[in-house]
Amino acid sequence: MRTLVIGDIHGALKALNQILKKANITSKDTLIFLGDYLDGWSESPQVLDSFIELNKTHNCIFLRGNHDELVLHWLQNNHDNPQWFEHGGESTITAYQTVTDETKKRHIDFLLALKNYHIDDQKRLFVHAGFTNMKGVTFEHFPRLLYWDRTLWETALSLDKTIEVDSVLYPKRFKNYNEIFIGHTPVTQIGETIPINKANIWNIDTGAAFKGPLTIMDIDTKEYWQSDPVYTLYPNEKGRN
Repeated sequence: MRTLVIGDIHGALKALNQILKKANITSKDTLIFLGDYLDGWSESPQVLDSFIELNKTHNCIFLRGNHDELVLHWLQNNHDNPQWFEHGGESTITAYQTVTDETKKRHIDFLLALKNYHIDDQKRLFVHAGFTNMKGVTFEHFPRLLYWDRTLWETALSLDKTIEVDSVLYPKRFKNYNEIFIGHTPVTQIGETIPINKANIWNIDTGAAFKGPLTIMDIDTKEYWQSDPVYTLYPNEKGRN
C-alpha cells in the first residue's frame, strides 16, 4: 500500500511504461501524477489514453500542469501560440493529427477533471509548480500559480541549510505542510537527474522532457525508480531540447 509520485512525463509513454514496470506497481498503490503529461515527445495522446485505462484499475490522482492547460486550450479552441509551439506544442499538434474527434473529446474531459493540488492525511502537499500565499494552496488568490509558479522552488534552492524550521528566516509558506512534492522546474537546471530535496520540498521533475530520465518515487521510503534517459527512447526526436 505505497504512495508513489511521478514527475513530468511530457509525452514520453515509453518512459512511463518503464518506470511503472520497474516500480512493480499494483492496484493497492496510490499513484500521484504531478502534471505536464503532454508536449515534448511524440506520444502525448497515448499518454492520456494510458491514464484513462490505468485509472480504471488503480487509485490515481492526476494533477494539472501548465502544459496540460495549454493543450486543453488548444484542443478546445484550435488556437495555439508561438511560445507554446516552441516549447513542446509542435510535437503535440503533430501527434493529434491522426486522433479521432471522439478521442479528443475524451481527452478534453480528462484534462478538465485534473486537480490543482492534493493534500494527504499526513499534511503532505502535491502540486505541479508551487504557490505564493503564506497560508497555503487553499488560500491562493491566483490558482494558475499552482501550475506556473517557480518561486517556491527558487526559494528552497536559495535557503541556507543552517536555518532551522522555527527560525523567523524560514519561509512561512513552507510551514503549512510537512512535505511538498513538485515538478515543473527540472532539476537538470542544477546539474542533477535524481529527485532533489531542499528544505521540506522534493522536486521530482528529473528532466524527462530534455536529457534526463522519468522518475517515480515512494514518498515514504524515498526509494525511486527511473527510466532510461528519455531522449534515448526517442532517438529521432528532439523533445524540448
